[in-house]
Amino acid sequence: MDPSSGAAPGGSAGGSPGLRIDGATLATMVAHCLGAYPEEGCGLLVGPEGSGRVVRCVPTDNVAHSAALYTVEPRAHLRADRAAEADGLAVVGVFHSHTHTDPYPSPTDVAQAPDPGWHYVLVSLRHELASVRSYRIVDGRVEEEDVTVLPDGSGGSPGSI
Repeated sequence: MDPSSGAAPGGSAGGSPGLRIDGATLATMVAHCLGAYPEEGCGLLVGPEGSGRVVRCVPTDNVAHSAALYTVEPRAHLRADRAAEADGLAVVGVFHSHTHTDPYPSPTDVAQAPDPGWHYVLVSLRHELASVRSYRIVDGRVEEEDVTVLPDGSGGSPGSI
């Protein structure tokens, strides 16, 4: 992961707190995307609704089996939704990889963005080190948001990527 390739400082979309994720969860997300290569990897992000905090990622199969687009496996989505609800949490976003392009939503990503409240995290595998960015997509408008990496298990100072 390239820590120098994080979100631009100065702001998250719509006053959102941005995305906050601990290093271990981020590493799991990136590892899943690397493991799915040459296809796009994908999965869901779970956390307290409206907080910007991700407490777990749920890697899923990409049923599109494509290097150009992704589709989260529907039964995995349903299981993740139910498990999150049982824990008093919600699915708060989705992640997927771009295998040969920079981490910016494609027109397909924008058109298929299912929830304006979600965080859309892209993991680019274009270069030797993966880079991660997060966006909010509302009514076809894409806004990058800050990504803050929290220490594993809490405590300590967060760092931005």
